[in-house]
Amino acid sequence: MSEQRTGGHSTRDGYTVTGLLRDVVIAVAFAFFFVLFLYQPVRVDGFSMQPDLGNNERLFINKIVYRIAPIHRGDVVVFWYPLDTHKSFIKRVIGLPGDRVRISNGRVYINGERLHEPYLQRSYRDHSNMPPLRVPPHEYFVLGDHRNSSSDSRIWGCVDRKLIYGKAVFAYWPPARIGVVH
Repeated sequence: MSEQRTGGHSTRDGYTVTGLLRDVVIAVAFAFFFVLFLYQPVRVDGFSMQPDLGNNERLFINKIVYRIAPIHRGDVVVFWYPLDTHKSFIKRVIGLPGDRVRISNGRVYINGERLHEPYLQRSYRDHSNMPPLRVPPHEYFVLGDHRNSSSDSRIWGCVDRKLIYGKAVFAYWPPARIGVVH
């Protein structure tokens, strides 16, 4: 590496201290914008989304996707808990507005058809029953993937669209669990 003097600023291979500071400021501003408006890191608290998401796992949620695209069945969403909006929950969307949801012996039926749930492990399925429920307009029926350990729409009802603020997209901690959230 060659060291030069340019206008009173030391450079190393043509990189000025001013240039380095500028790049650091731009990188910090970009990271701030990225986290504030697009993606947010969150920590999973609890076991209701096992095996895909475990207690204390860290992930990024996309905060803008639902402003430009609809919520889909199967999405893993983060929302303000309807009974205490100071707490946030993470669950999987099962029922969309207008859907008729029923649970029989732990099996979920949407509009009379059994829901295919490849993410649900047999040992985490419960054997509960729930009479048919019509999901109100602008609301979503959500369930945890660890059904016998989840507080969800079966207990406290559907989630209003206004309370849903992000879609889980990428797990980054612990390193052994890095990957896309399905």
